[in-house]
Amino acid sequence: MDWKISNDSITYPEALAFMDERVAAIHAGQAAECVWLLEHPPLYTGGTSARDSGLLQARFPVYASGRGGQYTYHGPGQRVAYVMMDLKKRQSTPDLKKYVWSLEEWIIRTLAVFEIKGERRCGRVGIWVVCPDGTEKKIAAIGVRVRHWITLHGIAINVNPDLSHFEGIVPCGIAEHGVTSMAALGHGVDMAALDEVLRSHADVLTAA
Repeated sequence: MDWKISNDSITYPEALAFMDERVAAIHAGQAAECVWLLEHPPLYTGGTSARDSGLLQARFPVYASGRGGQYTYHGPGQRVAYVMMDLKKRQSTPDLKKYVWSLEEWIIRTLAVFEIKGERRCGRVGIWVVCPDGTEKKIAAIGVRVRHWITLHGIAINVNPDLSHFEGIVPCGIAEHGVTSMAALGHGVDMAALDEVLRSHADVLTAA
């Protein structure tokens, strides 16, 4: 498994092009699997289930995405992890639900290191936290696609983004719950430190 970490902001088209090329190379047996950790400039992406009503205000560039799900936001202060992994190699029988579970578990175990309790919610994609005021908010998003049983896209953890940027969309189509970040919960985290923890807990992915 190759690990690629970008310190510079990566445009969405650049990321899509890299994933397409890498997945094709993995399928051809010409490249190793890859996890790419990066940040995007402010932008919105619409998944395959995106509805016009989910885009409230196009404050930033909007891109169509082949991943599952509805609208989401990416921007500075959010750690995106794109995972390009061969499920036929990793699983005796390729199972997308099991893979999504492993992504959730990866986030949950990573957040736990920083004393944040991330939780799954039935019917709600992503990882959620119970805030001090008792409300539930999303702290991490998940969106995946597979091609030849090789994964594309991945996860996005809100480390310290401008949360007002989420106001231009209905995040993942869920209007009744808001979003939060590690910083908003009182956990200031250096991106490099988060990367180190993500890498140390990635065994849950390769054991998928």
